[in-house]
Amino acid sequence: MKRLSTMWWPVVLGAVVVVGTGLPAGGQPLRKVIFTTDFGFNGRHAYFYVALDRGYYRQEGLDVEIVRGGGSADAIKQVGAGRALIGFADAGTLILARGNDGVPVKLLAVVYARPPHAIYALRDSGIRFPRDLEGRTVADTAGSAVPALFPVYAKWAGINKDAVRWVFTDSAALPGLLATGRVDAVGQFIVGEPLLRKRVAPKELVRLAYADVGLDYYGNGLIAAEETIRRQPDVLRAFVRATVRGMEEAFRDPSEAGRIINKYHPQIEPDVGQGETEAVRELATTPLTQQRGLGYVDRLRVWRTLQVISDVFTLRLPVRVEDIYVPGFAGRP
Repeated sequence: MKRLSTMWWPVVLGAVVVVGTGLPAGGQPLRKVIFTTDFGFNGRHAYFYVALDRGYYRQEGLDVEIVRGGGSADAIKQVGAGRALIGFADAGTLILARGNDGVPVKLLAVVYARPPHAIYALRDSGIRFPRDLEGRTVADTAGSAVPALFPVYAKWAGINKDAVRWVFTDSAALPGLLATGRVDAVGQFIVGEPLLRKRVAPKELVRLAYADVGLDYYGNGLIAAEETIRRQPDVLRAFVRATVRGMEEAFRDPSEAGRIINKYHPQIEPDVGQGETEAVRELATTPLTQQRGLGYVDRLRVWRTLQVISDVFTLRLPVRVEDIYVPGFAGRP
């Protein structure tokens, strides 16, 4: 097994990214929090904007600025370097960053409790099964978790990962490349399917989800640097509480969530925001999260995620379950 090469992860210990600003109703200064998405601004992020729009972050004493991420790897880098207090990133990519570069970042809460990764092709491409990807070209963004974890999918699907050619481009170009046949398939989280389906219509999509080959692991969640976890746990708990409230409200009314994110990002059509929120709800709602609460991180599932990654990739550094997540920030014990 070859070790996946990852970028160097600069870490600024004790970086100050929370400052007093503004005055909420209680008269106490709001604490400025920089939060980075995993990738861009999309309908799948609507619940963060529900929390922002409804004032849930302000009620927790936080002045939250949501900034655009460039993929899970980028979000982990920004958090590890102290340029963002909290990020949204893929658990598998976090394990690779921890095991190959020792980046001291951990999960606080899980949103995608099921694998979100998938590859999409057009029905008229002849791609129906994983084996049909061999000899084909798949496009995605450079920082995406879909190509990063493709060797895991290939092993479980019984195909040759080296027989698939990956090319990297801007996310906005992916639907056009697929619709015009300039690539055979694209990598995409299943929460992005509503937008992709709309962009390639009237052509039909074929979804090859990583979960379909039996993979079961954690996807994206909220992350923070170990130094922040030690020094500012109350700020992190406040952010998680407000975000979970946003999730609960968005899941109750996905249509309204779509309207809210469209207000902040007009390029995201309300129906796409609604569809992506509904897809997030499916990933986030499991028997365990219904019992323990949204965002709850289960130690056994973290261990399973670690086993899935370490079974395919050779990690340079040893990684324990305790290195990946910190309990007590989301859900009920």
